[in-house]
Amino acid sequence: MHTGHVSYSDGDITCDGYVASGVSPGQVAPVVLVCHAWAGQDDFARARADELARLGYVGFAVDVYGKGRRGGTAEQNSALMTPFVQDRAMLQRRLLAAVRAAQQLPGADAQRVAAIGFCFGGLCALDIARAGAPGVRAVVAFHGLFTPPVALGPQPKIAASVLCLHGYDDPMCTPDQVVAFAKEMTFAEADWEIDMYGHTVHAFTNPQANDPKFGTVFKQKASDRAFAKMRLFLADALGR
Repeated sequence: MHTGHVSYSDGDITCDGYVASGVSPGQVAPVVLVCHAWAGQDDFARARADELARLGYVGFAVDVYGKGRRGGTAEQNSALMTPFVQDRAMLQRRLLAAVRAAQQLPGADAQRVAAIGFCFGGLCALDIARAGAPGVRAVVAFHGLFTPPVALGPQPKIAASVLCLHGYDDPMCTPDQVVAFAKEMTFAEADWEIDMYGHTVHAFTNPQANDPKFGTVFKQKASDRAFAKMRLFLADALGR
């Protein structure tokens, strides 16, 4: 497996993507984007790209905030994330730049693309599906945020298959919001699925999450089940 960093741009913003691939020269494989949580691209996101490469994909950990822009505290993380949550058109442009960069990677099959994401990255993965980027066949949101980008107008039909892996007790995305999201996906004629894990809160896939008051706690069983479901879902959608 080969790993490394690649620069790509959104206007005058330079982003630092991380690539992991075991594709042999002259061969191609599906490419899966990994959308990071609110702190920015980190070891967790890069490790997911490595795991995807070991499964036979080209793994690409994206950089939503731009090169060198990372958070270290809740306040810093929020300051980085909030502008994108408030300006979904800007977020969509940044994400589509990442999709185009991923499609141009060596060994990447530009017509077999997927995206996964965690927390804020879950919202990013869903917005990639909402944007209708050519070649994107599937997205997976782990404990994501479901708020639709209403300022962008009516949602057109969603072609990508959508899987959400969610904790029922997630305080950052309540069951009412889950139901509203299901209605949105149905209206957009998406092939969608939501798996809900009982007694599970936000960030349940992150071993570093241990803040019950904030509502972020790692849960091994839910994490194992979620990643197993992701593997089956991607294999089905991407033809592996």
